[in-house]
Amino acid sequence: MAYEAKTKPTKVSVADFIEAVPHEGRRADAKKLVKIMREITGEKPTMWGPSIIGFGSYTYKYESGHSGTACRIGFSPRAANMVLYVLSGLKEEAALLAKLGKHKTGKSCLYIGRLDSVDEAVLRQLIANSDAHMRTKYSS
Repeated sequence: MAYEAKTKPTKVSVADFIEAVPHEGRRADAKKLVKIMREITGEKPTMWGPSIIGFGSYTYKYESGHSGTACRIGFSPRAANMVLYVLSGLKEEAALLAKLGKHKTGKSCLYIGRLDSVDEAVLRQLIANSDAHMRTKYSS
């Protein structure tokens, strides 16, 4: 049986999704992140699955033969944190993260409580670096 990705682009309105976010501060941060990511990527935001706002897309293929499409960068306004899908593992990321401000990281995720708790210029650089890296790595 073929694997089918659960996180695919949907027709759900990004604006409607953001307006339905229960926490007012998280809604405001989501609107600001849409503006920042759209400015950096030049892409329109698209809902990926029920809760990820993505910008651009790329196609991947594993050695196993499994392949799929995902958003190039994106974020999700979750209850506990804003989750940004922008970490690419580049060497310069560590130095930027050290200057970012209050955050946590996962494998490719950056967790931020509030945007005003981080340095916006550093965040913009992380987003731009990740977008450029993904464009180069997955260009065809």
